[in-house]
Amino acid sequence: MSVMQSGTQMVKLKNGSKGLVRLFYLDEHRSCIRWRPSRKSEKAKITIDSLYKVTEGRQSDIFHRHAEGSFDPSCCFTIYHGNHMESLDLVTSNSEEARTWVTGLRYLMAGISDEDSLAKRQRTHDQWMKQTFEEADKNGDGLLNIEEIYQLLHKMNVNLPRRKVKQMFQEADTDDQQGSLTFEEFSVFYKMMSLRRDLFLLLMSFSEKKDHLTAEELGNFLRVEQKMSNVTPEHCMDIINKFEVSDENKQNEVLGIEGFTNYMRSPVCDVFNPQHNEINQDMDQPLCNYFIASSHNTYLTGDQLLSHSKTDMYAWVLQAGCRCVEVDCWDGPDGEPMVQHGYTLTSKITFKSVIETINKYAFVNNEFPVILSIENHCSIQQQKKIAQHLKEIFGDKLDVGEALNKDPKQIPSPNSLKGKILLKGKRLPLYLSADAEEGEVSDDDSADEIEDDFKLKNSMSNGPSQNQVESHIRKKLDSLMKESQIGDKEDTDSFSIRALLRATHEGLQRNLRKNSKDGMKKSQSRSFISNLKHKRHSKSRLKCQSVEADDEGPQESSGGQFNRGGRRRKTIKLSRDLSDLVVFTNSVASQECLDEGSPFNVLSFSETRAQHLVHHRSERFLTFNQRQLSRIYPSAYRIDSSNFNPQTYWNVGCQLVALNYQTEGRMMQLNRAKFMENGGSGYVLKPGLMCKGAFNPLNDDPLPANPKKQLVIKIISGQQLPKPPDSMLGDRGEIIDPFVEVEIIGLPVDCCKEQTRVVDDNGFNPVWEETLSFTLHMPDVALVRFLVWDHDPIGRDFVGQRTVAFSSLMPGYRHVYLEGMTEASIFVHITVHDIYGKWSPLVLNPSYTIMHLLGANKGRQLRGFRGLFNRSSKSSVDTNIGVPPRKRSITDHLLRRTASAPAKGRKKTKMPLAEVTYDRKHSTGDSQSTHVERRAGNRRALQHRPASMPLDKLLNTHLSLATPDREGSDPGSDTIIVEN
Repeated sequence: MSVMQSGTQMVKLKNGSKGLVRLFYLDEHRSCIRWRPSRKSEKAKITIDSLYKVTEGRQSDIFHRHAEGSFDPSCCFTIYHGNHMESLDLVTSNSEEARTWVTGLRYLMAGISDEDSLAKRQRTHDQWMKQTFEEADKNGDGLLNIEEIYQLLHKMNVNLPRRKVKQMFQEADTDDQQGSLTFEEFSVFYKMMSLRRDLFLLLMSFSEKKDHLTAEELGNFLRVEQKMSNVTPEHCMDIINKFEVSDENKQNEVLGIEGFTNYMRSPVCDVFNPQHNEINQDMDQPLCNYFIASSHNTYLTGDQLLSHSKTDMYAWVLQAGCRCVEVDCWDGPDGEPMVQHGYTLTSKITFKSVIETINKYAFVNNEFPVILSIENHCSIQQQKKIAQHLKEIFGDKLDVGEALNKDPKQIPSPNSLKGKILLKGKRLPLYLSADAEEGEVSDDDSADEIEDDFKLKNSMSNGPSQNQVESHIRKKLDSLMKESQIGDKEDTDSFSIRALLRATHEGLQRNLRKNSKDGMKKSQSRSFISNLKHKRHSKSRLKCQSVEADDEGPQESSGGQFNRGGRRRKTIKLSRDLSDLVVFTNSVASQECLDEGSPFNVLSFSETRAQHLVHHRSERFLTFNQRQLSRIYPSAYRIDSSNFNPQTYWNVGCQLVALNYQTEGRMMQLNRAKFMENGGSGYVLKPGLMCKGAFNPLNDDPLPANPKKQLVIKIISGQQLPKPPDSMLGDRGEIIDPFVEVEIIGLPVDCCKEQTRVVDDNGFNPVWEETLSFTLHMPDVALVRFLVWDHDPIGRDFVGQRTVAFSSLMPGYRHVYLEGMTEASIFVHITVHDIYGKWSPLVLNPSYTIMHLLGANKGRQLRGFRGLFNRSSKSSVDTNIGVPPRKRSITDHLLRRTASAPAKGRKKTKMPLAEVTYDRKHSTGDSQSTHVERRAGNRRALQHRPASMPLDKLLNTHLSLATPDREGSDPGSDTIIVEN
């Protein structure tokens, strides 16, 4: 550790360069690797938390691009880090230095992996505090003066009067060196500034207005508000001993405000159910009863035309819980098949290296079966090589005979297939003789959605022409990326990838015509990308989600098979050796064929064809998915590797919804949330009604005989919300004006959004105290998405998000930590009610607000009864219909900050600028949009509120706080009015 912290000069290798000499060192907190010099200055770092693996020698793709004798392998090592498996390739001056770094980094990674969630939370908080102090220390003297504190508070979105800041600064500055804060003094200052009014009042409400909770009072809080059962005195004492910081309080067996805050901000009180970090569902049902995490073109690191292919992508997605990966096989040199994206300029990797990687990482994190989706484009000889590699490398992992023999008419369960690899591909037809070494099968693949004439052909192997093609396409891809950042990611009309392809084609044709005039041979310039067939002239038909219209016309092909639509199908020769290894027979559904077949026959649909089925034959599609597997893959026109909305296909029970894992954004966030529901195992049990029974998921009331759920979320406050990640002025930008949006993503009838008001000039501790209410018809398939926005006069800027499956939500007072952020969170209260009958209920929870716990009039909370049958009553349970205006209590003043209404109003509808600055990729095929519009409802106008009263002023006033009557009523009880 000391050698690494002192620093080591190493060569940093990059693509297309000889390498850069940099000083690499481990920071003093052992939390990140840094280097200098760097143009990124403070941002030139890799956190230890983000490290994926460290490999010795010349193993990475970048090392392979350098000549064999360029570097001594014993001096080389590679650090893989981040969500996209980025590599940092380093060369030391001697082997001892390399060994020191490899050993040290692996030691640090092992320590992190052994931590429990509480230890990790404390460690990351301590590291964040130290890092914040260091970044605020502009002159590097190890002290913070008052000016540096002012700058830090602006960066942290704190809007406090300078007089108040100076007062806290002086109180924290206790040593002889007056006028500056050491790190220990800064920690005291930060605690003073971070005192949580909402948590303090919550503690007081259960402690009879004392500043601490006894073990008995803590147990009462856990039972009543947190809905915990079997709360024992011993459990309460464990909490006090673990979270209380004061030795005096520990001796008195009480939990003070600091200990209570530590407990409420710990993983125990996170919005996500900690039991769902482990397998918690029945894993003995047939595979068709599960949603299965699936990857599309797994080997790609970026776009679908020019990006690199890497075996590391298989290692990453498999350890991230993906259980279905894709391998596209093509003939390679020296008789070795290659993996690449056909008809494109993406790089190639050997099939053998892919299989070796899958074999190594398939069952590192869980033992549930992995489905290998093989797309075969190889000759018979190389197919035999594929079969040979599969048998030699996977061995017994391919042997699933025992599981299949139990019931040949039913797909086995995940439990019965543990540790097995299932091949999905083509099989020879049964009518062929068993002695036949090969046969003819259809050659449908995902690229068939693009017309043959439009694919990049192998003829582009001549130097100058290929460079022109690649250069032009790369420029067009760059323009696509820029346009996608400007466009609305929730609006499928924002831009058209097809229009981009047309522009690309026209530019290439001009280049090639010019080259032809200069004397190039006609054969070299012939149809690298030929004329795009325009079958629709309307602008609206140029969208990705509408390309299913192009499947209507006849297509030229080779081979003699015909599909049911009368179109000729291409065929290829298939080797018996490879056919015999296949468990799931893959059929690309080029027509709307949902006929019953073998349970081992998997239908594959492009998103455009699947979307057509969802809209026109959803009930039959749902029934099909009850007995067989279906796989949905992205449209071939998504050349930027964007993703569709997976919820559209989960709603009809599709199991294998394949996404581009390399593309971070909204759709991958939904995918992660879905599969976190069952320990990140890659298998999530479908709701019972999706496994048996029939209903139309597109109906306004798809399950009239089943109870609904009422989800009531009180958005109380926010903590340390940062400036938007792409803020133009960075930390120097204005203090944010945050508001929270909660979105339900599920069946179309359940999809809606609600948002709070805006709090002006406060990202550090904004308070909303606002209730949002949602009705869900099928909650088990729904996701709940929390988003924080910065209100801006011309729109809104994305701050952060967290998405959680409905079934993983925890009731009571919970913190919602924004994904990828250490300290940023929102504090909420969650309740869920069953709803029976025809009418939406009015939820009356006597203890629902902190104000009531402090003694607010219970009778006045039973307001809005007549609003039960009014349209506007759906918008919020806070609606004051039919009740005289209530005088605002002192607690209202305490908990509410100055606020203004969001620019766009508060409607249950899609926002016109949804996630503009965050989601890089657009989304197509969102079938819920029309239903969301139909369910839009108006919210009441919001008014400015007075500034909140400082806590010290409150405590100095003669405040009479009533004690809630715990014997007469249950503060956590749910009261529902229903008309059957």
